[in-house]
Amino acid sequence: MVLPAEFSLIARHFRPLAGPGALDLRDDAALLTPPAGRELVLTADAMVAGVHFLADDPADLIGRKLLRVNLSDLAAKGAVPLSYLMTVSTPKNTPETWFAGFAAGLATDQARFGVTLLGGDTTSTPGPISLSLTIIGHVAPGTAIQRLGAQAGDEIWVTGTIGDGVLGLAAAHGRLADPTGYLLDRYRLPQPRVGLQLAGIASAGIDVSDGLVQDLGHLCRANGLAAEIIADRVPLSDAARAAGPDWREACLTGGDDYELLLAVPPARSDALGTAARYAGIPVTRIGRFHSGPAKVMVRQASGEALALTKGGWSHF
Repeated sequence: MVLPAEFSLIARHFRPLAGPGALDLRDDAALLTPPAGRELVLTADAMVAGVHFLADDPADLIGRKLLRVNLSDLAAKGAVPLSYLMTVSTPKNTPETWFAGFAAGLATDQARFGVTLLGGDTTSTPGPISLSLTIIGHVAPGTAIQRLGAQAGDEIWVTGTIGDGVLGLAAAHGRLADPTGYLLDRYRLPQPRVGLQLAGIASAGIDVSDGLVQDLGHLCRANGLAAEIIADRVPLSDAARAAGPDWREACLTGGDDYELLLAVPPARSDALGTAARYAGIPVTRIGRFHSGPAKVMVRQASGEALALTKGGWSHF
């Protein structure tokens, strides 16, 4: 019996990615047994060509970015990745080589981050490629880091460097020189901070996807707090510094960083430093939460307020 084209495509490219509980991708659902004594953490993100990635980006990097932006959400919860569900919608003329590259990219990062495919759906679309992934992780009961939980006096910390993603997009569009390709690589291939042990350390957290200032604002509103950060303390890569001061606002408000933004009580800052060194992930203290209206204040090193023309990325 000849398989319909859709099922044949699934068998060729996605069945090799399937793990335990996926039922060999031959059923309409999957079975998942959580690790004993753990709570599940579930999160979903979508990516659309022309919005979250460039239409001519390599297919393997698109697959890896799709998985990594979801892994970043798990990292913000302090969760261990387990498995994922995925929906792939592509135009009917999408070549076989695209699916092969996309699946190869997923396979690369499945091996790196210890996750497997549970199932999902494939459809055709008259529009651009649209992808959605729901990732599942686990934590010890009651230890998931949430947006709610920050207190006045908590310090504001970030992982890695900020601004590389938005500068990489600018480089891809020819608006910024990127002689080493570092910025474009950071845009195409974010680094989810999986493995940073946050339980008992961070009081609240979020990953930076819509821009540092905007995502910090989400924490402010969730907790009814004001936040103050010092612009010069925000960590920048060498490539971002080379872009010059004209790009500073873009670094503070642009999206696609996928770094972690954390509220940490001062008494736990040493514990964060120890956890970060163990995980090999750099962390930087950039400010503090305090009582007041839920808003973000960005200041110069001199203490003068830094006026920003926008807050961050929004789809609507």
